[in-house]
Amino acid sequence: MMIDRPPVKISLFGMFGVGNLGNEATLQAMLHNVRRFLPNAEVSCICAGPEAAAQDYRIPSYLIRECPLPPLNSQKLRLLRRILLAIPLELYRWLMVARRLKSTDMLVMTGTGMLSDLGIHPLGLHYDILRWSVVAKLCRCKLTFVSVGAGPIRHPLSRLFVKAALGMANYRSFRDSFSRTYVEGLGISTGNKVYPDLAFSLPKDVATHDRPSDSRRPVIGVGLITHELSRDALEKDDDIYRDYIINMSAFVGRLVAHKYIVRLLIGDVEYDSRARQDLKSSLEPSGLMGPDIIDEPAQSAGELLSQLARTDIVIASRFHNVLLALMLHKPVIAISFHEKVDSLMRAMGLTRFCHDIEHINVDALIEQLAFVEEHIENIRCDLDRTTKVYRTALDEQYEAIFEGINQPLPQMSPRELGY
Repeated sequence: MMIDRPPVKISLFGMFGVGNLGNEATLQAMLHNVRRFLPNAEVSCICAGPEAAAQDYRIPSYLIRECPLPPLNSQKLRLLRRILLAIPLELYRWLMVARRLKSTDMLVMTGTGMLSDLGIHPLGLHYDILRWSVVAKLCRCKLTFVSVGAGPIRHPLSRLFVKAALGMANYRSFRDSFSRTYVEGLGISTGNKVYPDLAFSLPKDVATHDRPSDSRRPVIGVGLITHELSRDALEKDDDIYRDYIINMSAFVGRLVAHKYIVRLLIGDVEYDSRARQDLKSSLEPSGLMGPDIIDEPAQSAGELLSQLARTDIVIASRFHNVLLALMLHKPVIAISFHEKVDSLMRAMGLTRFCHDIEHINVDALIEQLAFVEEHIENIRCDLDRTTKVYRTALDEQYEAIFEGINQPLPQMSPRELGY
């Protein structure tokens, strides 16, 4: 006789629930497709903001790192706490991970740029990834890294942790060739596949592609980012951020002077508020913060998608602002702060429209905007073809990673059943 398996249990791991709208779009895409391919699966989320994730997605959600300790100002107190609590607390965290994964069938490292060192300390997320990977293997839970972004990783300890975690994976895929090549340079050279970013597999009707015809003037989406790190050394450089705000203010001023409507966009609810406020403060003395500039900061991935759908052309820096606009067939000029943005624009055939955030040329942006306007329909057609190819590829990936996971147990003899 055939015995039906209990529902498949899948845990989705990532920096979710903390206001990064690109990460939320990634989680929504994965949830949508788990439910497409495994409609009876029990899904949970391992994330940085479990309360928000549980409320937004109605799934059980747990902290990546149980019992996070509050910061202390005193160096002596930090040292004392480390001596007294470090070992027992870490043992407790490992036991809690084992408890979460004990009956889990699959742990999915869910896209995003979690394998780079942009804003990530080696003893932070990279160590957490290693912990969850080790326990997944001990619990015989299928470990998958699905369309993740990787590199650069400059800290040797981070490289060690990431390499060890990837080496234990049952399945690995990367969202671009840059990530795969970087990982292979670490010595992980087999079984590495390239599939598009998971956000390309959001539902087709996630947002309308056409903005309302409430204006005859083009609407330009300007995506802002609070970024002050040198790309080469990941060291804080106040001049980078200051010059960025100056250039973006000049650019927005030129757009208003050319009779465009400007819609300000953000990609992170918390971190990008600074850039948004600084840009507005720069524009207000000139009286430019009027009806031609729409400032409605998104609070969710859905709101961001809706705002992108109401634009004609997008100029943005954050990776998923760029990606989601492209997914909606919006021509994009990228102001890149990281290799992942360069790689995405190259894959979409838009390298000529990718600019370095540390060397912004406002005149060049205006010239390219005019070119894009002139060729907008051809660009949209190209984007439509590419995104269809990406959706097909991601469907193939979902089929591959979920293959066999929901199969019923084979027929068993009475002796095997214990009779």
